[in-house]
Amino acid sequence: MARVLVVDDDPTIRSLVGMALEDAGYEVVQAASGSAALTALGPGTLHPDVILLDMRMPGMDGWEFASRYRAQAGPKAPIVVMTAAQDAAHRAAQIAADTFLSKPFDLGALYDCVARFTVAPCQA
Repeated sequence: MARVLVVDDDPTIRSLVGMALEDAGYEVVQAASGSAALTALGPGTLHPDVILLDMRMPGMDGWEFASRYRAQAGPKAPIVVMTAAQDAAHRAAQIAADTFLSKPFDLGALYDCVARFTVAPCQA
């Protein structure tokens, strides 16, 4: 089962994205901040197939998370920036993200984006 890490400080967005992906057959882990996500990604822990990353979060934002995550040893999951900013492509480029989703996005765009980096699960 493909695993997705959703990193967003907005509990509603985390919950909706998480439920949608779980309903589609993905295993979802949620983190409310960049620091919580790094903890989840520590040695011997979570190895996601893709990371959905909000950029503007209190504490450790998406920029700092991406920098610290990439500095860790081991293989890295693709990062998808999720942002409401009008310059979404620029923000994704700033952290060398694999792609971006502009908020608000529809479920089709979410599924298509995640499927690009995972083996899409079978839906019942």
